[in-house]
Amino acid sequence: MRLAAILLVGAIAALLDTTIVNVAIRTIGQDLHAPLGTVQWVMTGYLLSYGMVIPLSGWALARFGGRATWLTALSIFLAASAAAGAAWNIGSLIAFRMVQGIGGGLLVPVLTTLLVQAAGGRPLGKLMATVSLPAVLVPILGPVAGGLIVSNLSWRWIFYVNVPICLVALVLAWRGMSPSRGTAAAPRLDVAGLALLSPAVALTLYGLAQVSGDGGFAHRGVLIPLAAGAMLLASFIAWALRPHRRVTPLVDLRLLRVRSFSAAAGLMFISGLSMYGALFLLPLYYQQIRGASALGAGLLLAPQGIGALLPRTLAGTLTDRIGPRPVVLAGMAIAAAGTVPFALAGAHTSELLLSLVLVVRGAGLTTANIALMAGAFTGLPRESVPDASSVTRIMQQVGGSFGTAVLAVILVGHSFQATFWWSVAFTALAVLPAAMLPARHAAAREQGRTSQGAGAPRA
Repeated sequence: MRLAAILLVGAIAALLDTTIVNVAIRTIGQDLHAPLGTVQWVMTGYLLSYGMVIPLSGWALARFGGRATWLTALSIFLAASAAAGAAWNIGSLIAFRMVQGIGGGLLVPVLTTLLVQAAGGRPLGKLMATVSLPAVLVPILGPVAGGLIVSNLSWRWIFYVNVPICLVALVLAWRGMSPSRGTAAAPRLDVAGLALLSPAVALTLYGLAQVSGDGGFAHRGVLIPLAAGAMLLASFIAWALRPHRRVTPLVDLRLLRVRSFSAAAGLMFISGLSMYGALFLLPLYYQQIRGASALGAGLLLAPQGIGALLPRTLAGTLTDRIGPRPVVLAGMAIAAAGTVPFALAGAHTSELLLSLVLVVRGAGLTTANIALMAGAFTGLPRESVPDASSVTRIMQQVGGSFGTAVLAVILVGHSFQATFWWSVAFTALAVLPAAMLPARHAAAREQGRTSQGAGAPRA
């Protein structure tokens, strides 16, 4: 838990940056005299470099050690944040944002790996309750912070705000993390795998980011990068599963033989449709239907963050006690129940009622997320955790982008109410993989295997 407190300070900066910038996009374009299509690359460039570097995290940990990798990622993020705040034109800002994404893309999977390995086979529910805090709160509170900064300060403080956070995180990590070294026996970098998987992730994320434009999924600006990403991914799978490899694959796909992990990975993708896609709809609903400003929409969504805080301890304890499966299913049901009222709401529905509903929805989201992350790592040996962290983070990134893209296309031809109903309906897709997560007795057996030092992923 001490290590978690140290690492979460740095993670907050990286996660905050994925949401806080959205509010300032229009202001940045006006100040730097850039069209909206160009300014969007301030977000897109960060997203692409963020996704591309995730597969490197496991190799970097093995080669350089946890402390060195963490401090390096934080330093890159800090330097790029300061440079982005001082950008002199839109081109320099986009370039600095892409460098910033390199640091951010390393931070979250490295954090997960270090904490799960430090747990040493202990039940993971309470740990994931701590780890999930910034991931749950930042998407809700980020737009509020961004709105306050843009309304009262220069947009440059959107990036400068990361500097003190990163400096504190660096001091804490330098003083509080045990020095660890990589090993000379660490596998050589899988250059071919990196050349296949990283562009595959980047092209997929880029294609999904273009869906909200004209033409939806049928537009060539979407189809070409998605097709190229799928081809590269298929090539990586074939490369990683070759029977006689001279180089250890960048990501060990044998992990997917572990039922609980494959179910959790699939659920992380589907949750982009079933639970997290609505995070895209909610601010638009408040702005377009209720007439709220960007800051006002962020404040109106704050009750969801309050709801996310309430069940964290209980969700972690229940996950350790009864297993992740029933907790995930219960959290999904609660989140769906908290979404249904928006499918019935109109322009004059009571804001108090909707705020109470958001508390319920936030509670369901954090409950499901805590149990899902615990279920993903249940039964995995220590040496498999870095690969598992990379896979789960990629699935979360791609799943969230896919969920947003699908709901954006649905919204083009339907009302907000109908689109919210689609979001609720997609929850049914998540029931099957959720049912494959371990229950209490299976989770206990798998944790026992892990604590005894199981060597290879078990089917």
